[in-house]
Amino acid sequence: MQDSQKKIKWYMLAFMAFSTLWGFGNVVNGFVFFNGIQVIFSWILMFALYFIPNALMVGELGSSFKDEGGGVTSWIRATSSDKLAYYAGWTYWACHITYIASKGSGGLKAMSWMFFQNAEVYDSLPTVYVQIATLAVFLIFCWVASRGLNPLKNLATIAGSSMFVMGILYILMMLAAPKINPNGGYQAMDWSLDNLIPTFDMKYFTSLSILVFAVGGIEKMSPYVNHMEGNSSKEFPKAMIFAAVMVIISAIFGTIAMGMMFDPAIINADSATFDSYAANGAYWAFERVGEYYGLGNKIMIVYALCNTIGQFSTLVVSIDAPLRMLLDDDKTNKYIPRKLLKKNKYGAYINGIKLIIVLAGSIIIAQILVPGAATVLRQLTKLNSITMPLRYLWVFLAYIFLRKNRGDVKREFYFTRNQGIALFFGFWCFILTAACCMLGMISDDPMQMALNVITPLVLVALGVILPMIRAKEDKKLS
Repeated sequence: MQDSQKKIKWYMLAFMAFSTLWGFGNVVNGFVFFNGIQVIFSWILMFALYFIPNALMVGELGSSFKDEGGGVTSWIRATSSDKLAYYAGWTYWACHITYIASKGSGGLKAMSWMFFQNAEVYDSLPTVYVQIATLAVFLIFCWVASRGLNPLKNLATIAGSSMFVMGILYILMMLAAPKINPNGGYQAMDWSLDNLIPTFDMKYFTSLSILVFAVGGIEKMSPYVNHMEGNSSKEFPKAMIFAAVMVIISAIFGTIAMGMMFDPAIINADSATFDSYAANGAYWAFERVGEYYGLGNKIMIVYALCNTIGQFSTLVVSIDAPLRMLLDDDKTNKYIPRKLLKKNKYGAYINGIKLIIVLAGSIIIAQILVPGAATVLRQLTKLNSITMPLRYLWVFLAYIFLRKNRGDVKREFYFTRNQGIALFFGFWCFILTAACCMLGMISDDPMQMALNVITPLVLVALGVILPMIRAKEDKKLS
């Protein structure tokens, strides 16, 4: 087994990275939030100046600490201290609170499309009913996690793979549609340079977190850097660059495919229409593909089914896995109050799950005040784009620490041998991520602004307070 693990070919790793990191939802969000095909310019910049340097830094970290488990927490511990490692682990867990709050809404939306085959049924429901249903779904899956029952865990990988396949299928079918059905009524796109260069206004900069969120997460590939066939210093960057090329191709051609369907002027006509496209754009895209091929809603129903399974299975995994990663680590859980470390008879961290219920449940309940179910989904998408990239900051901080303080660590792979270039990109990616997250908090919608600011502040404050509580507990016992 060990020998086979050391023989991952570069192209296999490239496809693993592509299927893990990229999805059709990224294409839809980019198109909707960045004025249609104008997002192509931003995608190219983001891949060149962020994704590829990020991937190569992760490769160096993974190679440097190949026996440390390959996680961000272990990298921070190896380059700094247990206390900072705790904060890295806390951030990873805390980021999933908003993610968890969004999965119930996303699953119910997908179910609605699967059964009713339109946007109107779900979007016309009073927000209070939708959020009560979302809260009920959330509580049911928290109960499932608390009983040590995770029946949907195995479906998460299957659902993720099927969603990846559906995204590629959409692009191929849509690009072929004009040949098969020339009279489909496709949108004409303006390919002039003036139309392709975005307007660099406040709306543009406050939306960049959407793109950072889309291209982040490459640290998941780090454990494989030392299991490459051949010279990892050549094979790993080759795999990452090829994965980036595939993502760029998918982003560009996916955007073109959507440009053949949707007019950005209509999407941006008013806030209600924008919210509706942000919430339903993916389903409308598959619905129209079916129409072009004379298949009705069949393709859309398959997509909605895959998304339903994916949303709910991810909800279970997100409740359970990040919590275990934080609380199972003996070197970081020494900063966490003992009550949160309590397990029930099923081996679940019952008080930790209760904390998730309070935090994620508060976000769900707060959105009862939001006018419209589609607006809820748009707000959650934006909130996730602000909170989830915060975990990437620790990757860049670990890399900076590695290059400045741990030059003695042996590794097979280097992003670059030049110390100045290495530190430049470490600081550049850190600053860009932090800036995009902070700018992303700005919104004309008071409710969105409140969620964007209050949620990270509460999670950060809680992460600071918990070690203080544990220190008092330890002092009483000593």
